[in-house]
Amino acid sequence: MSRLSDTFARLRKEGRAAFIPFISGGDPDMQTSLAILEALPGCGADIIELGMPFSDPMADGPAVQASSTRALKGGATLPRVIELVKKFRKKDGKTPLVLMGYFNPIHAYGTARFARDVAAAGVDGLIAVDLPVEEDEVLRLPAAAQGVDLIRFITPTTGEARLKRIVEAASGYLYYVSVAGVTGTKTFAESDVAAAIARVRAATSLPVAVGFGIKTPEQAAAIARLADGVVVGSALVNKVAEAESSKSAVKAVTELATALAQATRAQSAKVETGFV
Repeated sequence: MSRLSDTFARLRKEGRAAFIPFISGGDPDMQTSLAILEALPGCGADIIELGMPFSDPMADGPAVQASSTRALKGGATLPRVIELVKKFRKKDGKTPLVLMGYFNPIHAYGTARFARDVAAAGVDGLIAVDLPVEEDEVLRLPAAAQGVDLIRFITPTTGEARLKRIVEAASGYLYYVSVAGVTGTKTFAESDVAAAIARVRAATSLPVAVGFGIKTPEQAAAIARLADGVVVGSALVNKVAEAESSKSAVKAVTELATALAQATRAQSAKVETGFV
């Protein structure tokens, strides 16, 4: 089993959702980013999403946009983010890691080369935010050949026909966007998320992680009662933006990540999901 499938299988037995923090690779600099990345498993991260900074992150709100800008100004590049993964894997061979970003840098890098390099570095999954299901074979197939999952999105506006198409060749897990809009700018209605997850689960047995709009431990706990994974990004990268030093950035991010993980772990999803 892959690290992703193994993690979700283990958590299903435990009857709980995965806590999935997002940070931007290289934010605010490569050294601090590595320190945060290495600290997250100890905070309770079950899976980590690592952003590949991009100059035009169209699906992201102000917080994640700013984190990409800081990272790029600090010298982050796609090859350097891959090196960040390699350094992380020297100390952690267990925690699943998913690279999240936009297709332009991947296309410039070369999709086949990119798939080989990220797999060799220890990446378990990829999220290409702006690569629609109709066109994702260009990355999905070379990634699959290297044993790397391409995670697909489902949104509040996804219709039944499109949902069937999305889940047909999906792998790893599905990422449900809890609000219509960009990251970190709106909050979700719990009843709407519950109904959406039920609809997705009727179409697939893949785990469903929920992101966009989750900022507090209370919100994380609410989603953990419903979903297989809780993704938090903007709230964490905001801590980096607010920090006065690298040391304080690591401290602030890890403190919030710990609180979010504890809230996620405190919830049992057995009743809602039928876990055994």
